Amino acid sequence: MSDQEQQPPQFITPLLIKTDQTQVLYEEEDEESNDLDGCLQELDCYMLLLGFNQTSVLRFGISWVMFLMIGVVVPVVILMITTDYCSRCDLYQVKGFELVVVSSHACLAASALLCLSHNLRKYGIRKFLFVDQYNGHVQRFSKEYVQKITESKRALLLWFLPCLILKIAREIIRMMYVHHESWWQSCGVLLTLTVSWTYVTFIFLSSCLVFHLVCNLQIIHFDDYKNLLERETDVLAFIEEHARLRHHLSKISHRFRIYLLLVFTVVTSSQFATLFQITEFRDKVTFINGGDFAVSSIAQVVGVILCLNAAAKISHRAQGLAALASQWHALASCGPDDTSHMRLLNGNGSHAVVSSLLRSVSSENDMEAMNYIPLPTNAQLTSYLSSYHRRQAFLMYLQNNPGGITLYGWTVDRGLINTIFFIELSLVLFVLGRTTVFTTTN
Repeated sequence: MSDQEQQPPQFITPLLIKTDQTQVLYEEEDEESNDLDGCLQELDCYMLLLGFNQTSVLRFGISWVMFLMIGVVVPVVILMITTDYCSRCDLYQVKGFELVVVSSHACLAASALLCLSHNLRKYGIRKFLFVDQYNGHVQRFSKEYVQKITESKRALLLWFLPCLILKIAREIIRMMYVHHESWWQSCGVLLTLTVSWTYVTFIFLSSCLVFHLVCNLQIIHFDDYKNLLERETDVLAFIEEHARLRHHLSKISHRFRIYLLLVFTVVTSSQFATLFQITEFRDKVTFINGGDFAVSSIAQVVGVILCLNAAAKISHRAQGLAALASQWHALASCGPDDTSHMRLLNGNGSHAVVSSLLRSVSSENDMEAMNYIPLPTNAQLTSYLSSYHRRQAFLMYLQNNPGGITLYGWTVDRGLINTIFFIELSLVLFVLGRTTVFTTTN
């Protein structure tokens, strides 16, 4: 046999195994990247169907013409026609309730189209969701990105389907009370109003889910930042990563602040306008004349809850980093043994200082400690103090720069949500007090 044939196989096998593992890792990364690309393409097509993708003049015109026709003109015309048919009906007061609901829904959908189409046209779907190839995180978090996008699609259906079922039930009951010339005409009115309401509500809830998705994608990076405190010791790397995360939250706040303010303003205005009408309405309010207000209010409140939940969740994740950094700093400064110091402290000098001090304290007499254990040098003390001060500066940086979703300086957290709740409650009590007084005096 030749020398190559007598060579043992173990010298060749490890190289082959390593090559196969590397090839498998590359194939898995390519599959995850392809899955992410497919999810983003589906999401882009979905945005195109709803009219959010207005990258050209033609798409811009088609989107707004469809919105004006389906969301505004068709329901208003049908409601005015049904008012003529039910002018002698005491149970149904369409002008008092449903026109306010149609106008509020149209304003919400218009706000969503205006704000999201501008951002998508300016940044594109990848940069808008912060999953572009240039940030270096797509290969690491492709699987998590796909999972969050899938969960958002599922959440949209779970939140929308109950509202749609209530809307269909309300329209069927309405068709039974409001008679037209034929049942075909009644079914046509039911189908048209349901389609119009579905289109406008789907646009509004989709925009709220997009904001929810953007915040959930950033939660992936905040969870990874917690793991960074366990596997790294470089304070400068912590500060750079936190500055990047705060920069992304600042961009999200800047892109969505107008949209969030418009949503809060329109929903609050429509709710109180309808509350004025209901409390001043002298007849009995039933599911026939006020059911559309109830169903639409549920959909509007769901959208507001999704926005507030996403903003508060990411804000509290950002604010909770200071507590984690404080715990990390305490463990690094007051570790129970030398191993924790070797793992957490930055540099070997600080470990030598802590080790020598512990041995000197545990020795039987001072002279023995002086003879056998060298005192820490100035360089070691300087290294230990320098590491401590770097961690202390990092902790103060996190405490003074918590980050989060902000609306012109107001951080959206539990404090702001409680403030909004008590303001809304005060307005409700004010409206009830005014309308109740007007009703009793007359």
